[in-house]
Amino acid sequence: MPNRPSLDFWYDFASTYSYLSAMRIEQVCAEAGVTIRWRPFLLGPIFAAQGWTNSPFNLFPAKGKYMWRDMERRCRKYGLPLKRPSPFPQNSLSSARVALAGREAGWTPAFTRACFHLAFAEGRSIQDEPVIVEALRAAGVDAQGALVLSRSEEVKGRLKAETELAKSIGIFGAPAFVTPDGEIFWGDDRLEDAVEWIRDQT
Repeated sequence: MPNRPSLDFWYDFASTYSYLSAMRIEQVCAEAGVTIRWRPFLLGPIFAAQGWTNSPFNLFPAKGKYMWRDMERRCRKYGLPLKRPSPFPQNSLSSARVALAGREAGWTPAFTRACFHLAFAEGRSIQDEPVIVEALRAAGVDAQGALVLSRSEEVKGRLKAETELAKSIGIFGAPAFVTPDGEIFWGDDRLEDAVEWIRDQT
């Protein structure tokens, strides 16, 4: 049986549109016979390289106003709840490290969905460790063990490497989807396009 093609899903836990993709990507890819590689990273260093010290949705008020209204429309379309977290954007460092700590054990997807739900469906602060613990428990993970692993130098280094890799291949925002032949599709509304591209190439 041939190997199924894979799609790299790059996301930041502070990203509103990454929330939409995280909650629906598994169904979209399963229907297309595509596997997912979950790749949490940090947008902060990429934004900093562009001279931004905050989210562009905060730096440019008109853009931020549009984004939140667009999120309301798209969440209604997908049947997802939406509640703005405060502050926005959240510091996603700890959640990204935890997600990477679960890669080998296979619980990264479940934790990712649980964490995004708490952040954008319930408006909780994922900067707070008790919220991350709640997400881990919702994913069926030993929370304390996961936290200890996430603080290891190996996982810290892995996150830095992933963020540098994202930057090196031209990723500038989240979510981003990278196909096996290196095509980059940016934004939740490009998820289906990325999957269709893969199917056309195989």
